[in-house]
Amino acid sequence: MDIFDYLKQAGGVARTSQLRNAGFSKREIAKLLDHGAMQPRRGIFLAPGCNKELAAAIQHNGRLTCASAAAHYGLWQRNPPNQLHLACNHGHGAGFVRHRSIRFGGHPLLPVAGVADVVLHSLGCLPPPASTALATSAIRLHCLPVELLKQQLLADRSAPALRALRELNLRAESIVEVDAQHLFRTNGVAFEPQVFLPGIGRVDFLLSGFLIVEIDGFAFHSQRADMLRDRDRNNSSTVKGYAVLRYMPEHIWFNQERVLADIRTALALRARTAG
Repeated sequence: MDIFDYLKQAGGVARTSQLRNAGFSKREIAKLLDHGAMQPRRGIFLAPGCNKELAAAIQHNGRLTCASAAAHYGLWQRNPPNQLHLACNHGHGAGFVRHRSIRFGGHPLLPVAGVADVVLHSLGCLPPPASTALATSAIRLHCLPVELLKQQLLADRSAPALRALRELNLRAESIVEVDAQHLFRTNGVAFEPQVFLPGIGRVDFLLSGFLIVEIDGFAFHSQRADMLRDRDRNNSSTVKGYAVLRYMPEHIWFNQERVLADIRTALALRARTAG
């Protein structure tokens, strides 16, 4: 592979030692400077237009982790962090959130912590539901064992992170479902996620055995077939005695009081009817 292609695959940043380990000669490495690469200090090469976060990580002799590494692994995250999160085994440098407990090997090419460390750092650093969404997606998408996380956190005696780990519900299929679970849990709304109902199919949430709450994704109703299937599900739900509330992600994120008020009203109406 050409050294320039390799540097591009490495996110536009690399150390001399990494390039040598990849089989490139001193002469090939020297050519990088002749073709526009920068060398902010000895042993580090940056390609023009390289990722700024990766460049900061390699210059601080660290790896992106926690919220700063989520995008590199396709993990669920609503908002990027305001500050860089770096995994470092040293105490030098400032202007970033430092995570020192590095337990596993990192990304094979990029200065990014391994997915297990990314999750462990997020559980101890980010508040839920940001931490639980990131962790849930890592477990679902990367087959990260929950038991591995638990063992590491028990060894560290990290009570807040263990509490966040206990909140995980792996039946959530998207970040908005994780956020909805957190909204319900913190407001005392009992729920069952991802319930299969005969004649209706699987629903996002079932409350009190009769109230279906569905969260429609961004691509919802993108095709007419989806609209027809949705009408059939709603009609079947009504015929079978269920009530249905449907929300978009924006409701869960920006209009939570309305969502809670709707749910409590529906539950209260059923209680009065039953009484």
